[in-house]
Amino acid sequence: MTRLNLVLLLAVLVSALYLVNTQYESRRLFTALDKANSEAQKLAQDNDRLQVEKRTQATPGRVEQLARAKLQMRPASPAITQYVTYSAAAASAPSNGGAP
Repeated sequence: MTRLNLVLLLAVLVSALYLVNTQYESRRLFTALDKANSEAQKLAQDNDRLQVEKRTQATPGRVEQLARAKLQMRPASPAITQYVTYSAAAASAPSNGGAP
């Protein structure tokens, strides 16, 4: 009888320790899941913000402003336009390697 009680007590202790360990692991996993969800929400907000910034940076007015300021570009006008004509005589003339 005493032996049976000892075995049952040992089984209850092992079961209690297993239960405590399982609860601890469950809480740890829930905390990790909550942190991961918070991080995912933060990343989604960052993505939305970056998409808005990207659309803002790509507006035609902004692109034109940067082209003028950084690349010294200007709109084409007849005053600065050069027209190249093609003549059949110049195209059929033999080239002699640039010698006169």
